[in-house]
Amino acid sequence: MTIKTTSRKVAAFATAAALAASLAACSSDDTNSSGGGDGEISGTISLLTPIFEGSTGKELLEGELLPQFYEQYPDVKVTIDYTTYAKLNTKLTTSVASGLVPDVMIMGVGWIENLAKNGVLADLGSVGLTADELSKTSNPKVVNAGIYDGTVYAAPIMLDARFGVARMDILAEAGFDAPPTSISELRDMAKALTVRDADGKMTRAGFDLQSNDPRQVFETFLFSQGGSLFNEDVTAPAFNSEAGVKALQLMIDLIQTDKVEDIGFSSTDVTVNPLINGRAAMGLAHNNLWTQAQAADPEVLEHLQPFLIPGDEPSMFFGGSLATMSSKSNNPEAAQALLEFLTSAEPALEANKQRGNIPALAELLDTEYVESNPLVQFAMENLDVAKHEGGPAQWLEIRGNFTPAIQSALLGEKTAKAALDELAATSQTAMNSN
Repeated sequence: MTIKTTSRKVAAFATAAALAASLAACSSDDTNSSGGGDGEISGTISLLTPIFEGSTGKELLEGELLPQFYEQYPDVKVTIDYTTYAKLNTKLTTSVASGLVPDVMIMGVGWIENLAKNGVLADLGSVGLTADELSKTSNPKVVNAGIYDGTVYAAPIMLDARFGVARMDILAEAGFDAPPTSISELRDMAKALTVRDADGKMTRAGFDLQSNDPRQVFETFLFSQGGSLFNEDVTAPAFNSEAGVKALQLMIDLIQTDKVEDIGFSSTDVTVNPLINGRAAMGLAHNNLWTQAQAADPEVLEHLQPFLIPGDEPSMFFGGSLATMSSKSNNPEAAQALLEFLTSAEPALEANKQRGNIPALAELLDTEYVESNPLVQFAMENLDVAKHEGGPAQWLEIRGNFTPAIQSALLGEKTAKAALDELAATSQTAMNSN
């Protein structure tokens, strides 16, 4: 597989510096805080985490990483509440309502705004973790995902991205030597690559749209058309703009007009991604497709070629996991120490390796894990054109309405404009309500 290495790898990141070192240099002035691991920091703290999932994740966190933390802070004890992203919102809502907010919480991009607005999260700038400091170690766009109303509330651990991926062996059989670089090429190639049997049943999708969350697929297409989810001051939806309608119409055209994928041909629950088993020639994919292919069929790896979805401003979607602290922690120094540890190089690298994700720290660019994973490399090299979801404090309420709106358009029940206008109206109501 050939991937063009561009100057983005350099431009996307400032010169790396160890995050833990920068935090230690800017630690709290509280007289109870040592930051030196000499036993002055103590107490029991709780951690809520949707990463380190499963038995392997638990072994990594409790068997390998936390013992290193305890060597530095022997008088701190960490209790862990494991969850999933599907259940995280319920966990957080329950903990806030009960007043028993975990000391350290790992959450996704787009989750920060609501909790910050409601005073749940600690201002990390007060302990030296400013946007300027974080931008020395991570791409500023990634840092921005942890900022609300000008204040830093979260530090990044890992990223995940969505971008196009082509099976170059399948493309070559059809006479194509590169992924599409324009919308017209994408549609024409997808049609040519679609295969059906004698009865008209689809056996290979020309472009797979359904193996990823419909909201994130739309957002990737929206960003590639130069659109945004909300206006600049985040007071009104902007996803129903001309760019948004164009993005959703492209998705509709691929399914309803070009018929490059049938509804139900794939889904987010699919056991093996169709790009791996050859049921799709191209598609929108998560960066962990590489680690999935390593496990399912390593011979496919050499044929996976990432590309940006073409449009007015070719772009990609990124999300990620960030570490936050409770504003009401009874042991803030211990909580800060754990946050520093989880966002430092070695623990962050191990967490990324377990999930097949993208390290947020620039100093991890040259690790064997990153250099051996072309999809992670591609995502890192293109962070300068990437955008993330979220924005208003009501995002967690709003985002759940995207999927039914998008699906209604893909099924032909509503036009792209009608679906997005209705979604924008309900979103504006939510934004105005509190």
